[in-house]
Amino acid sequence: MDFAAYAAQPDEALDLLEGALLIAADARPGLDRSSVVRQLEELAAPLRALRLAELPPRAQARALADQLFVRAGFHGNTADYYDPKNSFLDEVLARRTGIPISLAVVYLEVARRAGVRAVPVGFPGHFLVGLDLYRERLAVDPFGGGQVLDEDALAALLRRSGSQLSYAPELIAATPVRQVIARMLINLRAIYAQRGELSRLLVIFDRLIDLLPHAAEERRDRGLLFGRLGAPDAALADLERYLELAPEAPDAPQVRQWRAQIQQANTGRARS
Repeated sequence: MDFAAYAAQPDEALDLLEGALLIAADARPGLDRSSVVRQLEELAAPLRALRLAELPPRAQARALADQLFVRAGFHGNTADYYDPKNSFLDEVLARRTGIPISLAVVYLEVARRAGVRAVPVGFPGHFLVGLDLYRERLAVDPFGGGQVLDEDALAALLRRSGSQLSYAPELIAATPVRQVIARMLINLRAIYAQRGELSRLLVIFDRLIDLLPHAAEERRDRGLLFGRLGAPDAALADLERYLELAPEAPDAPQVRQWRAQIQQANTGRARS
């Protein structure tokens, strides 16, 4: 399955691991997906004998933390947080390090294989995992070694992220897979933009637009990137689509001006 076909599926059909592997495969087309699955199975194997599904969430969290962050040695990459490899699941497994969202994907996939009900939690500024049992949801921080966060710790995490929100239980609600994959892509978008890696950035925009076809800002930004890359027709198509999706956006007059400039330059080239 290619990314466009993956993204075209209904939300309930989207598989988290498949989406993460497709992102990694963009960076290295020869990615051995079976090796990734095998490593996840090996990480989960010692946990299966513990019959975690029968234990309360805190005991599940302790067992998962001991396996992943003590025995297997996974940890947050504080030394080079913005290395793109932190977003590629095969690299995270090989190097045993990543960022909150990629470590959360590892945690979720191992937990699922061990019989634990775990959900992705798109907490503002710092991705978490939720463990559910007996109507209780525990918030777990894979970047922090699998620590369970109480409400005070979650409120402190919000403050450190710079969010103006006050903590509420809704902030640890489960995040749909589509939004998890989008957040992984948005991380890479920021990294490639900062590095000036425009060809890789263009791929990320393609993936985001496949995934979120009504996301107006992604259309606008890809259009501007097409302009920088010398593809005026593609740039015009994206800017037109942006204005269709967001005709009253605050920057709509500026986008119309950019569109007119590209059209004028395009006409000039056609006459020369």
